[in-house]
Amino acid sequence: MLKALAALWLTALLAAGCTTPRRIDSQVNAFAPQAVPAGSRYRFERLPSQQTDSAAQDRLEAMAEQALAHVGLKRDEANARYTVQVSATQRAQDLVLDRPALGWSLGWMFGNGGITVGNDAAFPNWNTQTNYWREVGLILRDVSTQTVVYETRATHDGPWADSERILPALLEAALQDFPAPPAGVRQVPIEIPR
Repeated sequence: MLKALAALWLTALLAAGCTTPRRIDSQVNAFAPQAVPAGSRYRFERLPSQQTDSAAQDRLEAMAEQALAHVGLKRDEANARYTVQVSATQRAQDLVLDRPALGWSLGWMFGNGGITVGNDAAFPNWNTQTNYWREVGLILRDVSTQTVVYETRATHDGPWADSERILPALLEAALQDFPAPPAGVRQVPIEIPR
């Protein structure tokens, strides 16, 4: 009976952990030297380096289009008042965990979204965790003058490898408080499904 209750409790705990949203904390810094009216129209602009992998840039621009629509901007290639340049940088780094595993040679430890097993020669590299750092940037320019009217960047690092879900959250964070963001770097939390 006790084993059945323990198994039921563990199953409920795991199910609840899988259904709770994931919180993506981003560091955001935005600048708004000129007002951008709601409902303004824009088109995307690419640097030469962004034209080498057009499929990846197409995916990034599709994510940015949704985030820009959320703040009231409309994509219109023919009648654009602004150009939008969107960029993303990503890198992965293996970090050595600074805490020992429980037990002797074969202990389990939960933390930071991963499980590590042991930390001796029998389990090489099992005391490491991959950390993913990402940054997105958006620059809006007036088409007629090429003046930058809005610039924003958002960065995040964490244990999740799923860029297709993290990048939209970063873009949403980068456009938080558009078109009049507060001065300075701020932390913006965005929740996404697991």
